[in-house]
Amino acid sequence: MKLDLSVLDGPSRKAEEFGLPLSGCSDLGNGLDMQFPLPAVQDLDSFERQVVEMVKPCHGTTTLGFIFQHGVIIAVDSRATMGSYISSQTVKKVIEINPYLLGTMAGGAADCQFWERNLGRQCRLFELNNSKRITVRAASKLLSNTMFSYRGMGLSMGTMVAGWDPHGPGLYYVDSDGQRTKGERFSVGSGSLYAYGILDQGYRWDMSVEEAVELGRRSIYHATFRDCASGGTVSVYHVTEAGWKKVVGDDVTELHFHYYPQPELHPTNASTVL
Repeated sequence: MKLDLSVLDGPSRKAEEFGLPLSGCSDLGNGLDMQFPLPAVQDLDSFERQVVEMVKPCHGTTTLGFIFQHGVIIAVDSRATMGSYISSQTVKKVIEINPYLLGTMAGGAADCQFWERNLGRQCRLFELNNSKRITVRAASKLLSNTMFSYRGMGLSMGTMVAGWDPHGPGLYYVDSDGQRTKGERFSVGSGSLYAYGILDQGYRWDMSVEEAVELGRRSIYHATFRDCASGGTVSVYHVTEAGWKKVVGDDVTELHFHYYPQPELHPTNASTVL
């Protein structure tokens, strides 16, 4: 199979000037086509689609955030996986952008860590240029703009940007397609549906700080119990006008026996055969 490269410019002669071989290239100026080895399959398009699925990351996590009357709660697990392989139980899935801004990780760990740290640099430059702290809205827009410019290039991110600014608490969802959504409750990751079940049932705007922290912790625990790609420890952060503070960091195994001191009474233990 030959590729039609007639629209391309001919190869540079700089390599010949330095005595370097033009391996793999032929002179397009002489009308010769460039040839590359292709897989020996009958349906190349179908083969390429299958290969893409084979190398597609199988990642999982559970993160959540919600706004209530005393600020913002962010809760995350700490397990890193690739399909059925658990690579780490101690991943820090909250990126501390600045003393008033937090970002969460869901998707590719390297993508989230790099671009949220890059966001921290952009926020610091904004502060130096304007002599004031960046708002949550503006920070989420910076990240969304960056993601939009790299859309379709293989990034995998589903993050939340949470914080406090002069306008009050803020919570935004930003993903690798450039989508940016403002809201009061979000859960992102493979275990998010399980977390939503607890979060939606227990959420109230007028919760106390203790109730909000417990709701975040319990939501992540139940997600880790049902979702094999989530686990490790539950970390809970509280963001107020004074900045963010890490409140809780508990092992999910210990939380299981905290919530169910009698394992035989757990709802998953069936006692009646139907």
